[in-house]
Amino acid sequence: MDRVMPTNKRWARMKRNRYIYLMMSAGIIYFFLFKFMPLWGLLLSFQDYSPFKGFFGSPWVGFKHFSNLFHSEQFYIMARNTFVISIFNLVFYFPVPIVLALMLNEVRHELFKKINQSVVYLPHFLSWVILVSLTFFVFSSDIGIINKLLVGSGSEPVLFLSEPKFFWILLTLQNIWKDAGWGTIIFLAAIAGVDPARYEAAVIDGASRWRQIFHITLPAIRPTIIILLILRFGNMADVGFEQVLLMMNPLVNSVADVFDTYSYMQGIVGGKISVGVAVGMFKGVVGLILVVTANQIVKRLGYEGIY
Repeated sequence: MDRVMPTNKRWARMKRNRYIYLMMSAGIIYFFLFKFMPLWGLLLSFQDYSPFKGFFGSPWVGFKHFSNLFHSEQFYIMARNTFVISIFNLVFYFPVPIVLALMLNEVRHELFKKINQSVVYLPHFLSWVILVSLTFFVFSSDIGIINKLLVGSGSEPVLFLSEPKFFWILLTLQNIWKDAGWGTIIFLAAIAGVDPARYEAAVIDGASRWRQIFHITLPAIRPTIIILLILRFGNMADVGFEQVLLMMNPLVNSVADVFDTYSYMQGIVGGKISVGVAVGMFKGVVGLILVVTANQIVKRLGYEGIY
């Protein structure tokens, strides 16, 4: 009887909350079909997979593809490019949504605030094809607006798209322009949860707006910042395949070739599916290690991690 009662209570609770479970079902089905079910495909990284032989007919090769990946000269170039681009995004992109959210929160005119929010959100909905096309229109050496202004003022044109030293900077600027506004949504939601009484007490004590930001707003959204920072570490090996592929050209390949493009060229273009899967699995393992490490460091510093 003791074993039956909890089960009955569980089913009663599920029946009572059936509409909530119904709303959750779409997300559960999505993750099951597109996140959980494809996991079996990771086994291809341990095979010399051939579509003609199929999964069960392809020979098993163990860690051959991983060994070849780690011992190739291209591996160190890809690792450098991938993590340098990620560090650029971490240092220069990650703080921008926080600052932008703080600025939007200080706007008191509601209509002006909503217009600004819509304007900064808009680039997120543009595809990378459109954004890269705009980048070419602004920075190219022949039709670029900036170079036209430089030439018009008597200066020499700058090869922004052909010089490797500009490539990482351009990628970071693209990420800031495209997703900084969208990234403010979470921080604005966190700021909205701050008790207004704390600001009222600060005003009574004579605190300026700057002091209210540094002593009330920022400490209140610190847990959100930490969680997003930890998750950002999990994406250190993922720098955006479509963006990098569209920006690549033979003159900047030395700083543009990353794990995503290598996986594409080997797995899709070259037909070496197992190699592409091995690279993807390596990225996943690196992301897991970085998330666990970052979470442990945050907890040791006295903050609350993601688990």
